Amino acid sequence: MLFSLPLPALRRLSVWSLGAELLACRGFSASCPLGHSRAMTKGLVLGIYAREKDDDALQFTSAGDKFDKLVSGKLRELLALSGPPLKAGKTRIFYGLHQDFPSVVVTGLGKKTSGVDELENWNEGKENIRVAVAAACRQIQDLEITSVEVDPCGDAQAAAEGAVLGLYEFDELKQKKKTVVSAQLYGSGDDEAWQKGVVFANGQNLARHLMETPANKMTPTRFAEVIEQKLKSVNNSTTVHIRTKSWIEDQAMGAFLSVAKGSDEPPVFLEIHYTGSPNADDSPLVFVGKGITFDSGGISIKPSANMDLMRADMGGAATICSTIITAATLNLPLNLIGLAPLCENMPSGKANKPGDVVQARNGKTIQVDNTDAEGRLILADALCYAHTFNPKVIINAATLTGAMDIALGSGATGVFTNSTWLWTKLFEASIETGDRMWRMPLFDQYTRQIVDCQLADINNIGKYRSGGACTAAAFLKEFVTHSKWAHLDIAGVMTNKDEVPYLRKGMSGRPTRTLTEFLVRMSKDKENSQ
Repeated sequence: MLFSLPLPALRRLSVWSLGAELLACRGFSASCPLGHSRAMTKGLVLGIYAREKDDDALQFTSAGDKFDKLVSGKLRELLALSGPPLKAGKTRIFYGLHQDFPSVVVTGLGKKTSGVDELENWNEGKENIRVAVAAACRQIQDLEITSVEVDPCGDAQAAAEGAVLGLYEFDELKQKKKTVVSAQLYGSGDDEAWQKGVVFANGQNLARHLMETPANKMTPTRFAEVIEQKLKSVNNSTTVHIRTKSWIEDQAMGAFLSVAKGSDEPPVFLEIHYTGSPNADDSPLVFVGKGITFDSGGISIKPSANMDLMRADMGGAATICSTIITAATLNLPLNLIGLAPLCENMPSGKANKPGDVVQARNGKTIQVDNTDAEGRLILADALCYAHTFNPKVIINAATLTGAMDIALGSGATGVFTNSTWLWTKLFEASIETGDRMWRMPLFDQYTRQIVDCQLADINNIGKYRSGGACTAAAFLKEFVTHSKWAHLDIAGVMTNKDEVPYLRKGMSGRPTRTLTEFLVRMSKDKENSQ
């Protein structure tokens, strides 16, 4: 039986449990204002759509409708009493409606008709689901309930992504940790889509973990070990090469070594292979990720404010490796290779000095006028090496420039590419995931700024302060001969403050899901062409 109170009492109790509205209590919460003992074990998240017109009836999802019928219409009745209609991403919580679900969170999904918004460049309906489900699951977590079932909300993959991404928090180094909540699908019929969403979100969470871990605990060697363990645990069709300094020297990667020599931490060149195609000889898609596990700036040292964030300067390596692990988990029929030059950029008596000249793997000489423009140096050698695999495409990702953050902020990853075909594929994938991308220019104007160099073939910074993200991309282009190459500058999307509601504050792991969606689409294109 539902515990009931007179309507005035209900109004007085309406603001309770982190802004949620208590309208029914049956003795399940330790913090219940009525003083009942706590015995809650499972939560339920249900979605409700916004009204198209003011006089429209409340419109639950199909799962919400079924549950409301199960409780004889009590949920609809209480929701109508509780106040104005729920806006997108807002929640209310109810207690004691059903013995299997002592806590039920209703969350606003926005309009049911929401779809692709061509101005926002994402699918608003999917994004609303992620935001709504994340908010609701966090309420269950705040109640220290360890299990929640989630309404698919019309898109089980998006719901799973919202749940798994929204519940993640890096607290493994703290004594007091948040409650670990296991999220499952409510009902049946969408299990495959739900599991796909879980895999996508876990991939991004792996990148978040790698980026958030302090630099003293995520050294180049440790990074490589973590990736090797993760990749081999999900698929047998994988190979991992953890290349040491002697191999790097044999490859004549002078630009990479010039950055690494400033630190006592030994450099590592991580090379991972996933052979998912039935034809092992199919040309691979090659991903390259910047792997600076801590960036002090070197002799051109950074200001101390926020330097701690530079533990995530290996975000490019984290996202491309996590993408390949996710693809291997999904058993995509593609051949993939990931390359990650890993080192620290530190000041010392052995470090690069402004004005030094170093030589890259392809023989080009580079004048290092700013040692804090080190990412492009290590990527130069890795991009040269990427060409040796006869790749279908080359995609590199890097937290490369502060200028990218100034240009786009956290709104989108900046994409510089010599291929409109490749750009279209990446852009379409980003609309699906809500982790957006935006094309940036690769004009010859920027190339002229970095090849006008006094001491060497190319300078590692542009002649002028403006257009820094573009001159950095132009620098990388000097080490690319492939006709399908894209450089992803992810500096602006490295962290999340409050811009993406379903990600907590911290390292974002972006754009792992977009790269994964890109690969899913590539695998389907391949199957359709056969």
